[in-house]
Amino acid sequence: MMDNADKIVYVVTHFKDSPEKAIIPFVLANATYAMDAQPVIIVQGEGVNLAVKGKAADINHAPFDPLEKLFALYAEQGGQLLVCSPCLKARNYDEKDLVANAKIVGAAKVIEEVTSAKTVLSY
Repeated sequence: MMDNADKIVYVVTHFKDSPEKAIIPFVLANATYAMDAQPVIIVQGEGVNLAVKGKAADINHAPFDPLEKLFALYAEQGGQLLVCSPCLKARNYDEKDLVANAKIVGAAKVIEEVTSAKTVLSY
């Protein structure tokens, strides 16, 4: 496992309201793996919809690959989505609604990830 100096956190707060801002963090997270660094994607606000089974299937923004493809590549590399618990509850979803690589987290875990990362980017 890499040390925290090699960790980049991406906070995603968008969904269909801004397909570009929903896709770019997955492009960057996959590139992060290619650079032998550790990406962490945290989804909050509308971004929690990205962790719900089937919801990301039709999100596209040229010239990027479709989100579904980028998401699959991220998951194949071991990427996990850290999902804001209150944001999920506000949208009436729970653990059974989520994709396999999603993990529901609270504020303490988000702060732990953000404060231990080399870089944090928010979309």
